[in-house]
Amino acid sequence: QVQLVESGGGLERPGDSLRISCRASGRTPSMKVMAWFRQAPGKEREFVAAHRETDDRTFYGDLVKGRFTLTRDFAKDTLDLQMTDLKVEDTGVYYCTLGWQATTTPTTYTYWGQGTQVTVSS
Repeated sequence: QVQLVESGGGLERPGDSLRISCRASGRTPSMKVMAWFRQAPGKEREFVAAHRETDDRTFYGDLVKGRFTLTRDFAKDTLDLQMTDLKVEDTGVYYCTLGWQATTTPTTYTYWGQGTQVTVSS
């Protein structure tokens, strides 16, 4: 059984920083990709960042590149997302996911957490 639990969401002002975390348990060894997606109310789920364990590669969506940093902590079995220079458009529910390949398409991933709310407002 695979379980993904997100934490660390909250209310921030534009320009602030926030770190959210995903803790994984029961992961299938052959699934080497963990990623973050986000979704605003009434909007499609959007790719944020992904880490591929096979070659230790990290990928970022264009809208967050340069502001967000993804960290895979194997000792803690977590995937952390450090968000800086937050913008109002970063608001949404952030979901952690696990899958076979690093893609920007949410339907290609297998397991999902329940999400953590990130709100950026002045």
